[in-house]
Amino acid sequence: MKKLRWLLWPFSLLYGLVVVIRNWCYDVGWFKSTGFNLPVISVGNLAVGGAGKSPMTEYLVRLLKSDYKLATLSRGYGRKTQGFLLAEEHSTSADIGDEPAQFKHKFPDVTVAVCEDRVKGINQLKDNHELIIMDDAYQHRAVKPGFSILLFDYKKLNDPNLLLPAGDLREPFSGKMRADIVVVSKCPSNISAEEQERVSEKIIPYPYQHLFFTSIDYLGLKTLDGNTANTRLTSNTKIYLLTGIAGAGPLVQYLQSISSTIVHHNYPDHHPFSLKNITKLADEFLADASENKVVITTEKDAERLKQPALLLLLSKLQILVIPISIAFLNNGQPQFDQLIIDYVRKYRTHRSVH
Repeated sequence: MKKLRWLLWPFSLLYGLVVVIRNWCYDVGWFKSTGFNLPVISVGNLAVGGAGKSPMTEYLVRLLKSDYKLATLSRGYGRKTQGFLLAEEHSTSADIGDEPAQFKHKFPDVTVAVCEDRVKGINQLKDNHELIIMDDAYQHRAVKPGFSILLFDYKKLNDPNLLLPAGDLREPFSGKMRADIVVVSKCPSNISAEEQERVSEKIIPYPYQHLFFTSIDYLGLKTLDGNTANTRLTSNTKIYLLTGIAGAGPLVQYLQSISSTIVHHNYPDHHPFSLKNITKLADEFLADASENKVVITTEKDAERLKQPALLLLLSKLQILVIPISIAFLNNGQPQFDQLIIDYVRKYRTHRSVH
């Protein structure tokens, strides 16, 4: 696979040239980048795959939703619809995408919207909201956010900084200059000060940027309908893990710290689970003679499982959902929170003056 990626290097050069020219056109004003008269926070990353954008977006929602009328705005990756849509109570992943569906079901009182054109989306939301949080929008240069949070997956920082298709980068590493905050996500909770310094020297944040380190915080198990589960995992629990996410490694490691028997049904990110996929899982699970067994999936995957035909099969299994959150290391949470709150307050004060 690595040899194949190097063979793709010429295509990466071509892709990189296009991206650099595109960004330059936005930087010098040849392409229009629209700013808005309300706080707009962008969450994103430079590489394809999961760096923890959804948990970060959820963290921001929890931090701000009590004080501001806010909306999240996503592209709605994988949905079967087009254009601007507001999420409703019964919206599915097919309607709005798995991550927006997850947001809406966790925060029913918060506006969740999807639109491929983020400028159009913000224009639809701005008159009735005080704050917009854009998920996975770092490369959406048509919007000029007031504040940008850039995430780096800790385990991918040692990968070569190669652009697509030879590597995983959507744009050159220098694109980090547009961020106000840089977060190294999915770190080991016991990461040493020396290792943090090494990571910092690799990223080389600019003087105006703030660098934070976070780890994954695995929360209590839930049922598919969101209720607290009474099941307790032990070393004797045989776990059937069902994932269709980017970078399931940390979850596998976490579960291996509890149980030595993990059967992983692993699919690509945003995979639309089919009847065949779930039948295979159900057949294996029901044929297993183990007395203590359970199926575990992620919150994002759970949204794509909520189809009548799949739910009928899953009702025969003991399937649980494992929610995650983020935990700031080095007691960084108060500083992070204050930076976000100060930006929103300052912007709102400036707006009220005018």
